[in-house]
Amino acid sequence: MNIADLYIRVSTDEQADRGYSQRDQEERLRKYCELNNLQVRKVIYEDHSAKTFKRPAWNTLLQELRRLKGHSHLVLFTKWDRFSRNAGDAYQMISTLRRLGVDPQAVEQPLDLSIPENKMMLAFYLAAPEVENDRRALNVFHGMRRAKKEGRYMGLAPLGYINKVSEDGKKYIAIKDDEAKIMKWAFTELGRGNLNTEQIWKIVREKGIKSSKSNFWYTIRNPMYCGKIFIPKYKDEDSYLVPGQHEPLITEELYYTVQDILDGRKKIMRTKIFVDSNLPLRGFLLCSNCGKLLTGSASKGRNQYYRYYHCTSACGVRFKAEIANETIIEEIRRYVRPLAGLKLYKETILSVYKSRTKGQKSRVQELRSRLEDANTRLNKARDLLLSGAIEADDYRIMKADIDSKIQRDEAALTSNSTPDVNIEPLLSLAISNISQLDSLYENGTVIQQRKIIGSMFPEKLTFDGFAYRTARINEALTLMILISKELSSKKKGQVNHLMTCPKRCG
Repeated sequence: MNIADLYIRVSTDEQADRGYSQRDQEERLRKYCELNNLQVRKVIYEDHSAKTFKRPAWNTLLQELRRLKGHSHLVLFTKWDRFSRNAGDAYQMISTLRRLGVDPQAVEQPLDLSIPENKMMLAFYLAAPEVENDRRALNVFHGMRRAKKEGRYMGLAPLGYINKVSEDGKKYIAIKDDEAKIMKWAFTELGRGNLNTEQIWKIVREKGIKSSKSNFWYTIRNPMYCGKIFIPKYKDEDSYLVPGQHEPLITEELYYTVQDILDGRKKIMRTKIFVDSNLPLRGFLLCSNCGKLLTGSASKGRNQYYRYYHCTSACGVRFKAEIANETIIEEIRRYVRPLAGLKLYKETILSVYKSRTKGQKSRVQELRSRLEDANTRLNKARDLLLSGAIEADDYRIMKADIDSKIQRDEAALTSNSTPDVNIEPLLSLAISNISQLDSLYENGTVIQQRKIIGSMFPEKLTFDGFAYRTARINEALTLMILISKELSSKKKGQVNHLMTCPKRCG
């Protein structure tokens, strides 16, 4: 009596509706064995795709057949697509089984493989499901591409968004408030150029978004955050962007600014941030002896660590970090002015802002003119292509370059077309912060402290162990100090000599 192993495979729940359920297959195979006087040795259940033979249950069976050669004569399955959906792999596996003395057989599509002509039918049985798979995959691909062209985001929602289903059953993505705020912050900081990508990623994780470094890098490259859907190149159709149906998280101008920084098209000067909160001045100090940059480190004592700022050269200059950190607070306090004295500066900024926003219309007109010129150039290139004056490859290169410029100018136009914003509340908050910079520095995080130092002192500070020296301070801060001194002098009656001296004004 021949001995048979029954191989039962399903890959999706949908197959149960087509009569491919495990129970149904087992009933058919056992009935076949009864009618043909075959002994069932074991039943193998599989729930993997038949595109390849990398299936756990099948590999276990194959190892057993090799180890117990001669214990089984047949491997039975209902149809050949249960065995494989890849013709090339199937022929190799059939050869492997026959070398082990085992014949594979589909009970509903029986073939005597010893007859050469039957191999043509085998090819048909194996190729048909493979063609079906390829057709289904192609239909899915074109369906997804068509949906993208309509502006729909396909797949799992990126960071800052969440997948939802409308009442009529349509899937879409919506803004996830908590994550969206963090991602907005990340793009804004990247656009400012104060922190690099890895530093932003670490802070984003601290804020609550769990993402790997590579995933975060991929995320900030995604144009969907500015409301665009990327359509990849396919055959003769070039890649391009289409407006998305979802709500954008950032402006197009900010997105392109970030991409320019990441690609190196926009140069930025950045002081590296270190996480040690006891060394907030690392990277800002110069050696008073040789002029080189001071670094910072910690030395382990008997009971604790002691931190120092020290020179990177052999001059041996070294200061206790505690003294330098305390002294910088006194240095910052020198530039703090009362809130009342800063109000005139606020009025000056408001006046300048109103004056500059008047030029916004000319900027919009300039961008529109550039867009019109770019479209004209594109039309000329298209005419040259149609007339045969240039090759199709040359046209594609020209079109890609012009389209890139059009996208950036359109983003800038969108940004400059926004209505006037009332900056007075924001300016009031900024002036209030400036009036208490020393307190904000003392109570802030290491990143906030470094932002304050970097904004106050554009150039490096020199510390000699007792006091700080700097070539210059922020021009805006200089102007505030001058205004404050002028107001103070007027209160003491020391300035307005022309009004107090009749002879000189006469």
